[in-house]
Amino acid sequence: MLLRLALFVILAFFVARAFWRLLDGIVEGASRGGRGSQVPQRGVQMVRDPVCGTFVAADRAVTLADGRAQIYFCSDTCRDKYRARTA
Repeated sequence: MLLRLALFVILAFFVARAFWRLLDGIVEGASRGGRGSQVPQRGVQMVRDPVCGTFVAADRAVTLADGRAQIYFCSDTCRDKYRARTA
């Protein structure tokens, strides 16, 4: 009888913990809304990094002026690789 009670208490603890984590995740996601999201909204201009091929939002990209054209990169590392290749 004591063993059943102990198992029930342990099971109830894990079920309550899982429920609390689920509820906490829902509340956190609802409070953030779309403000904290890293995914751009529809209609945002995307540009392709010429080094790695990654698409990135133009307003968040690292840029390099090459004559009259702007070249967009996903990171400083890709920009530096591009500079080393073209130098």
